Amino acid sequence: MSDSEDMTEFGSIVERITKGEVPIRNIERELICPICKELFTHPLILPCQHSVCHKCVKELLLLNHEDSFSTDAGSESSNPGSPRSRVPSPSMERLDRLVRSGSTASPSWRRSSFSVTPRVTTFPCPGCQHDIDLGERGISMLFRNFTLESIVERYRQAARAAIAIMCNMCKPPVQEATKSCMDCKASYCNECFKTYHPWGTPKAQHEYVGPTTNFRPKVLMCPEHEMEKVNMYCEVCRRPVCHLCKLGGSHANHKVTSMSSAYKILKEKLSKSIHYLISKEDQVRTQISDLEVLINQTQENGELAERQVNEHFECLFDILQERKDEMLRSIVQSKSRRLEQLQSQVEEYQGMLENSGLVGYAQEVLKETDQSCFVQTAKQLHTRIQKATESLKMFHPAADPAFDEFVLDVSKEETLLKELSFGRRVPEPPIIDETRSCVYNEGLICWKLPEDSVPTDRQVLEYRKVVAEEHEEEEGRWQVCDGVFGPSTLVCDLDKDSTYSFRVRSCRDRVYGFYSPEVTFHTPPAPVFGFLFNEKCGFSPERLVLSKGRDAVESMAGLAFLLASERVQTGSYISLDYIIGDTGISQGRHFWAFRVEPSSYLVKVGVASDCKLQEWFHNPRDTSSPRYDHDSGHDSGSEDACYELSQPFTLVTVGMGKLFIPKGSGGAAGTSGDQGDRVLPVPRRIGVCLDYERGRVYFYDADTMRCLYERQVECTGTMYPAFGLMGGGAVRLEEFVTAKRTACAETHQ
Repeated sequence: MSDSEDMTEFGSIVERITKGEVPIRNIERELICPICKELFTHPLILPCQHSVCHKCVKELLLLNHEDSFSTDAGSESSNPGSPRSRVPSPSMERLDRLVRSGSTASPSWRRSSFSVTPRVTTFPCPGCQHDIDLGERGISMLFRNFTLESIVERYRQAARAAIAIMCNMCKPPVQEATKSCMDCKASYCNECFKTYHPWGTPKAQHEYVGPTTNFRPKVLMCPEHEMEKVNMYCEVCRRPVCHLCKLGGSHANHKVTSMSSAYKILKEKLSKSIHYLISKEDQVRTQISDLEVLINQTQENGELAERQVNEHFECLFDILQERKDEMLRSIVQSKSRRLEQLQSQVEEYQGMLENSGLVGYAQEVLKETDQSCFVQTAKQLHTRIQKATESLKMFHPAADPAFDEFVLDVSKEETLLKELSFGRRVPEPPIIDETRSCVYNEGLICWKLPEDSVPTDRQVLEYRKVVAEEHEEEEGRWQVCDGVFGPSTLVCDLDKDSTYSFRVRSCRDRVYGFYSPEVTFHTPPAPVFGFLFNEKCGFSPERLVLSKGRDAVESMAGLAFLLASERVQTGSYISLDYIIGDTGISQGRHFWAFRVEPSSYLVKVGVASDCKLQEWFHNPRDTSSPRYDHDSGHDSGSEDACYELSQPFTLVTVGMGKLFIPKGSGGAAGTSGDQGDRVLPVPRRIGVCLDYERGRVYFYDADTMRCLYERQVECTGTMYPAFGLMGGGAVRLEEFVTAKRTACAETHQ
């Protein structure tokens, strides 16, 4: 939809509101005081921008109900005829509840509520619970919310629309009023208004509004300077102030703007926000329909889940009952068998007691003196007695009374039952790894799962563009990358020089976990420039070693240097070995990034012009001479102060964990000529941006996209990324700089 169509639509909606097609009663909930739950009465704006009735603020600042009614002489509660003097105030009941709930209130509320000091100035905002400290001036430091007061009045008028406001000047029959004069504090019909406000008289300049009974003046006076009207807006405190506040008051060092400018800006922002909300009316209705469908589905699926859980537990109950009956049956059978065996043994021993006559008989046999007769009788008798004796010596119960084999260990089952769940545990949120993630025209976002997390089916990455606060209504919606099955993913088509926010969550068995903490990345100020190191231009195979993919270069001492070591004098410095990219720039704005190994002794990074490269690389120089290269790097970039026109390089120096800003170049961003300001910590990744048309080169911290240094450069012919290494060191290009070209090279191989 075009801008003209948007404005037409917005105008029609405003017209609908003006004509009353959008009823004002729909905004009733916005006009209710959060304390008394009634329409606002003399609303005051708190520092946190929430509004509260004047009487409610007073009640919050008083210790008890009696003080509230006795000190508020001008309020409705002090009026004997007011219903509020006979009925307990709803706001006071809420105040009682706030006092009784001191354990959950903020510390400042507890201090002010239970203080023995009759005057308190601190209370929690009922809207956001932030502590509000009114200071010594108390309520007088708060502004009246005239706008809200006017809206409440219009709402009251709409609510009693059947009762018209009549003209105060008409003779009977009285006509209905069409205007109310804020200066005369009276309402008029059309004829009476013309009569009492004739054209050309001072009264014709009076302010008039629609029919109303509210004639309170709409003049905001400064709380700190009571005789001054507010005429400026403090952008720091976000509140109206007077000129005395700006000259020598609490806002002296704050940034302020004129009231008309603040009015225009805030009104435009509010209008845009309202326009946005109104323009999304169809979308909201569609989403409401979708939510209603979701409510029905939730109801049905919830009932189905309840039935399934009941069925599962009923099944478990049946299995437990069956096992219980079987185990109890085994115990009963074993108990019956053992009791029978023991009872049989008892009967046997009782039989032994019943055979006690055997002992007497044996004693009588012992009296026999005839040996042959004794032997004849005693043999059988001895066998019987011996058998009874052995039974007594070898006593064993016929059954074991212990039921140890029937002890039931249910500890494992109890643990399983306690861990009984729906089988779909909510996955733990992943953590985005900022050290492995990097964002350019495309973004490589990496994350890792918590160590104790359950296996997941996939991850879902969401990202959106973050805009400045004044353009919040234009903030992009979350874009979704679903179906990611690894610990990273690639995001394409990102805008340059923009901030993006990323978050990720896991999914397992169609259950989504919580989002990871949001992480923001800033994209480069220009498209990424792709290249590899050029092994044919400036490459010194004796001292520079290229990686197989030509995306990294390392400096080391070679055989030629060892053979020339006898000529190297103490205190001399060996030369820089240069290497450039294999692709040049002849127009546009380009960005590339790389890493310098922390252990590197000295590395130069920047750009070079092809107009002088061939002469520079092919001019023979003595490698053992300390004058082999102007750009020795020993003075941490001081050679740029006397920049040589024949030199093709524009470089900054990196070495020993520091980045050195050249002096005397007149182009440093945020640095001065002091030595301390020119030495910065080496960023984890360094970015270079070349603007060919403007003839400027910029050096960035590639992680935060903060510009560290910029300078003018003569862009003639073709410009190349350039690097110089001295001593031990290494440079590695970022993957996004080399990925496409490397893939292309592998394809041709």
